[in-house]
Amino acid sequence: MKHNAKRIYVVGTFDTKAPELKYLAQQLQKLNAPLVTVDISTDPNEQDVDVTANEVAEHHPGGVSKVFTGDRGTAIEAMAIAFKRFLSQRDDVGAVLGIGGSGGTALITPALQALPIGTPKLVVSTMASGNVAPYVGASDISMMYSVTDVAGLNRISSRILANAAGSIAGAFAAAQAYVESADGRQAVGLSMFGVTTPCIHHVTELLQHEYDCLVFHATGTGGQSMEKLLDSGLLLGLLDLTTTEVCDYLFGGVLACTDDRFGAVARTRAPYVGSCGALDMVNFGAYETVPSRYSGRNFYKHNPQVTLMRTTAAENREMGQWIGARLNQCEGKVSFLLPLGGVSALDAPGKPFHDPDADEALFSALRSTVRETENRRLIPVPFHINDPEFAEIAVAEFKKII
Repeated sequence: MKHNAKRIYVVGTFDTKAPELKYLAQQLQKLNAPLVTVDISTDPNEQDVDVTANEVAEHHPGGVSKVFTGDRGTAIEAMAIAFKRFLSQRDDVGAVLGIGGSGGTALITPALQALPIGTPKLVVSTMASGNVAPYVGASDISMMYSVTDVAGLNRISSRILANAAGSIAGAFAAAQAYVESADGRQAVGLSMFGVTTPCIHHVTELLQHEYDCLVFHATGTGGQSMEKLLDSGLLLGLLDLTTTEVCDYLFGGVLACTDDRFGAVARTRAPYVGSCGALDMVNFGAYETVPSRYSGRNFYKHNPQVTLMRTTAAENREMGQWIGARLNQCEGKVSFLLPLGGVSALDAPGKPFHDPDADEALFSALRSTVRETENRRLIPVPFHINDPEFAEIAVAEFKKII
């Protein structure tokens, strides 16, 4: 069933959360917000909702029997698939408000991750004060901590839920009123870390009159978001000068990419200028959280919550081979710049991570791994990554391959 007018979807397991979900619906009705209630319970039941759990379960490729298994773990996994397919087939989704504990949050968020960027998405969850990366992914989901468990209405939960209803109603109204800019510039993606900020700022200054520059923080999910937009055709190309997420992926840091880093570049064949920004560091939390196997290494305490570890020559060789192998899968126009003067603000003469031998191990591994062609090129640049000259060369190369 499809509708034209956009509505707010209120989603949760009505078999266990009916009072809270009905309260949310009442709050939205007071705000005159159009809504639809959706039950994603993992057992067949008859609830007073607009869309029943059975209707959602029918969207599972294997049918309702694959969802209502009687086993909570497999049922949650299967209902998540069914809900994702259900939501993707509706054309009236103007916003989504979900609530849940660990199971409900895991059930709701995969479908929300698949919605377009810009569609308001809010989940009130007991899990929202912890690591929310698995729930948010590379999307723009907002998480609100429920404070008390999502287990009935009380003086705290009713106020939190009322705030959530007001938040999603406001976001929904803003989204419906939003008018796309008449900006005729095409968008390009840039990756940045604190220690490559001067580089990206200069690149942006040089490009912003011709292109809409979207800067992504290289935090693991930042790179995923950038590549998701590239996969979606929303970016013309990338100036991916800060590839530091690879360090964390390979060596156990907290801001890791996935095995699919550079995958969107290979799939889309979009113009790509990359570099080695911040490949001199692995990111950890507070110093006491650094794995014991790294004791005795060169650390830099960025702040009480962030500890950086200098990568070694051996680790840099491994990264060069890993990145080079993925660049070899990219058949579009690829230029990968080697900043011979240093790869971050901490990797310069007199700075804590200055280590020319480690850098050379990285560059040598890239040279020996990357199969250069007319389209795929390694370009040595005799400057530090934050030197203005480096940014100017990166921009010139991007304009050349565009």
